[in-house]
Amino acid sequence: MATSSTNEKKPGVIILGGCGFIGRNLVAYLIDNKLVSYLRIVDKVPPQTAWLNKHHQEIFDNPLVEFKSANLINPTSCQNAFASDKTIDFVFNCAGEIKSGQTDPVYREGIYKLSINCAQQAANIGVKHFVEISSGNMNSSEKAPLREDDPTEPWTFVAKHKLQVENDLKNIPNLSYTILRPAIVYGLGDKSGLAPRLIIGAVYKHLGEMMKLLWSPGLHMNTVHVKDVARAMWFVANRTDTIGQIYNIVDDSDSTQGSISAMVSELFNINHDYWGTALSTLAKTDMNTVVEEVNDKHMGPWAEACNKDGIENSPLSPYIDQELLYNKHLYLHTKKLSNIGFHYDYPKLIKDALKDMLDDYVSMKIFPHSLVI
Repeated sequence: MATSSTNEKKPGVIILGGCGFIGRNLVAYLIDNKLVSYLRIVDKVPPQTAWLNKHHQEIFDNPLVEFKSANLINPTSCQNAFASDKTIDFVFNCAGEIKSGQTDPVYREGIYKLSINCAQQAANIGVKHFVEISSGNMNSSEKAPLREDDPTEPWTFVAKHKLQVENDLKNIPNLSYTILRPAIVYGLGDKSGLAPRLIIGAVYKHLGEMMKLLWSPGLHMNTVHVKDVARAMWFVANRTDTIGQIYNIVDDSDSTQGSISAMVSELFNINHDYWGTALSTLAKTDMNTVVEEVNDKHMGPWAEACNKDGIENSPLSPYIDQELLYNKHLYLHTKKLSNIGFHYDYPKLIKDALKDMLDDYVSMKIFPHSLVI
């Protein structure tokens, strides 16, 4: 991508939630490619405790990068996060409560209130473009991939409140915004996308057992690499024809539970199968019990495997919340973003990308090295 020759001509940027998974990769993309004159990271978690890998640590130490701690749910703290003597051209909202298993009011505060606060502040300081990271879990139909203008029926707490944000951004005066709905995001720094599936694969290698899964191999679990998410954010921010639009960010893999599980099984040299109709039927009627049993099966052996390799503390966990184990399809139409010229650097999910994630975890000493082939 062509860049301007002087810093003065490059935009100033704020990344909200910049220490998170998508945020840190966007920071790395902008700094590695010398795309900004100034970059402020806003987060409630300081970089020192955010489990950054070596490259991301170095990026965060770049002189163009400034970190500001803030609670964006609080209007005064949010206002302070945006206060700057520098021109801010673009604001990217990667912030928000994404941890599963919270109560509805926690998501309302941590997603809806936070995002509207930030969008209002972005409008107040006159930014050229506000990019909102939403959710791909807006409908679970398997009949056809979900287009951006199709009817919505969000099936996670996060998606429900993200949809409210989507609907209300248009009511904020003087806000030029674009909404991006990513599929399951994976890549370096992932802890909740495909990471739990990798960890569960490692657990079954540790146990010497077959990995057994709910539902069927045909369950759509569409994916996108975090580096493509970062590139897509920058791509839409630098265009005016994207203002007011919603775009899915999804690769061409049409990833399913079957295709992902096959790669995980190959990486850990284990076999996998499905529980079939009996347990899956039970799951429909008593999901709580099934999820509890599934997580109990994995948590102890994971702790054992970590302990065996001398890992005392890790942000990684095989725990999967109930709403992410529903028989719900994440199936997104791919073309709208591609039709305006965006190309994916990672068009297909491949085993090597998952291996890169494992190697990164091992280098950070947060994943048992003895379980990685």
